[in-house]
Amino acid sequence: MFTSLYSGFLRRCFRAAGLSSQSIDLDDKTTLHYWGPTEISKTQKPSLVLIHGFGPMAIWQWRQQVQFFSTHFNAVCVVKLMEKLEVKKFDVVGTSYGGFVAYHLATMLGEERVEKVVIASSGVNMRKSDNVALLERAEMDKIEDLMLPSTPQHLRKLMALSVSSMRFYIPDFFLKDFLNKLYSENRKEKMELLHGLSLGRDDTSIITPLQQEVLIIWGENDQIFPVHKAHELKEVISNNKVKLELIKNASHVPQIEKPAEFNNIILNFLHRTT
Repeated sequence: MFTSLYSGFLRRCFRAAGLSSQSIDLDDKTTLHYWGPTEISKTQKPSLVLIHGFGPMAIWQWRQQVQFFSTHFNAVCVVKLMEKLEVKKFDVVGTSYGGFVAYHLATMLGEERVEKVVIASSGVNMRKSDNVALLERAEMDKIEDLMLPSTPQHLRKLMALSVSSMRFYIPDFFLKDFLNKLYSENRKEKMELLHGLSLGRDDTSIITPLQQEVLIIWGENDQIFPVHKAHELKEVISNNKVKLELIKNASHVPQIEKPAEFNNIILNFLHRTT
């Protein structure tokens, strides 16, 4: 019940930021849900795409960002959607799995369409050995048990790795409600996506430099993608237009743990002129 009530609160936060829940048919087989401004054409604000990470839906991952950035940008979502909405140029921010999407979006569309790229807490340069190390830190055998938890014990482990410190105990009944509301939907498809992302890689990282200005932002205590992956990613993507910002006392979700610092770092980067 608490999860449903809090989801309602999150939706109100998104609506207060001038966004509404919308769906659009991208083609005959694909319908995409997104949160976007109701009337894009009547504003002169630049467009900003926020791509959420693996697991819970966008309202749980970007609540502290939509109201902050709504005064500066239009927040919408990805390639065919951009075309359907007739958005020609935009900046993109991706966290965790969303960072993978943001990277490939910038690679596919180039700097003519994607202007600036923010990759947050995202091991775009991950290797299969990184997955093995993650499971060792979690003391678990299967990546799906960690990233797609189905029990309170597994979810508690994921939360412990995702935040810098767990200040209070969360009872099982709350976690079961959370799992039921946020992890049960489209579980089969999410499982396939997870395996394609994490198991279909060898020990080489095939990442090419981006032409855009890139900001890499990371929690210093990230235990999902340790901070050395951020330094490595900066070197791999290096095109003399890459900046790395580390946030102290934050782990894998700095946008939730340190929202003010996270937001201001990104805003300064997006407003900076080259």
